[in-house]
Amino acid sequence: MHLGLLRINLALALVALCLSPRVWAEDSRQVFTGTLGKAAIVVELDARYNEGRYFYRKYRTDLALETSKEGDALVMLEGAAMDGDSRPTLRLLPTLSGWSGEWKAPSGKTLKVDLQPARLPDVPADAAPYLAQLHDTQPYEYLRLQGLLLKKGKTETFMGYTLQWWSEPKSGASLFEVVSGYAPAAQERINQYLRARLWSEVSQYYGCSGSYRQSAQPLWMSSSVMSVRVFTEYYCGGAYPDQNNESLNFDTRTGQLLSLEDVLWVGQGEPLHREELPDAFSEENSNYRAKELAPWLVEQLSKRYPTEMTVVAEGENDCGYDEPEPWQFPTWQFGEKGVTFFPSYPHVMAVCGYVEWGVLPYGLLKQHPGAVKLQLPES
Repeated sequence: MHLGLLRINLALALVALCLSPRVWAEDSRQVFTGTLGKAAIVVELDARYNEGRYFYRKYRTDLALETSKEGDALVMLEGAAMDGDSRPTLRLLPTLSGWSGEWKAPSGKTLKVDLQPARLPDVPADAAPYLAQLHDTQPYEYLRLQGLLLKKGKTETFMGYTLQWWSEPKSGASLFEVVSGYAPAAQERINQYLRARLWSEVSQYYGCSGSYRQSAQPLWMSSSVMSVRVFTEYYCGGAYPDQNNESLNFDTRTGQLLSLEDVLWVGQGEPLHREELPDAFSEENSNYRAKELAPWLVEQLSKRYPTEMTVVAEGENDCGYDEPEPWQFPTWQFGEKGVTFFPSYPHVMAVCGYVEWGVLPYGLLKQHPGAVKLQLPES
């Protein structure tokens, strides 16, 4: 249940588009728009990995492409490799402004294909910041989301804070915004992140060739911290379906999203701050978590939950809670009595990750403050 498996990277390089086929300025991908038969399509090609994808504008759902070159021709097999030879083929030749050729089905049916480098419409003045960012960094996703609207849902009160729910009807993806309870600047920053996350879930739904289901719920809200759960179940190809159970944790005084190192630090020297460590899986952070954080968590949890830490699940399968590895990249969330930690496992041992007992009290965490000096409650 490692996190971020399908998450969209919000910091990709700027795209460079012109009238002839050309890759992104700092990337190997190209984005085209055009027609397949009479249907409008959007295509993304990645020359580095000989792969691509496209969607019909009417349906927005990804179709995978396996690409190769035959002389000047670009040949693409549509669909997954496991489909074998019974896949449609696109054979295209370069033109002065793009590509042209045909799509051919295994049955022999053919359709004309014309592609030109994508020209994106201007961003509307009232567009969400996330969508404006997609325009500059991920034109394929920006074009996919064009025309989709969020539907206003219920308003509810949770722990004294007013929440407004929103959803995208086709995908079923949903999340809330905070309507009242926090300082305006911090509240807007939180809401911008939640809006971006909702749109990214919509993108993930359409980018998955199989099934993708998402849900969310508020977990804890206070004057200083906030936790939100985002749960996804998906099968987008491969041997097994998978799922993520992720917590988004905020400093509600500033609206900043918190990393675990912002809240808890048991290493030597100064804590690694999120702004100084944009990649949670960097070598420095991985070493810290493997050699210092995980053993510390095992020690503290073993003191408080000796029986649970040695439990055997699924008959003969030992979850190994008393080993450091599952605790290197835990999911975590704020709660009434402290921070709850959930171990992380590969899919075949996912059942081991569903624990509710891994709470460390705020009093202990205050003894090991992270990079952000949070106002944690008393335990």
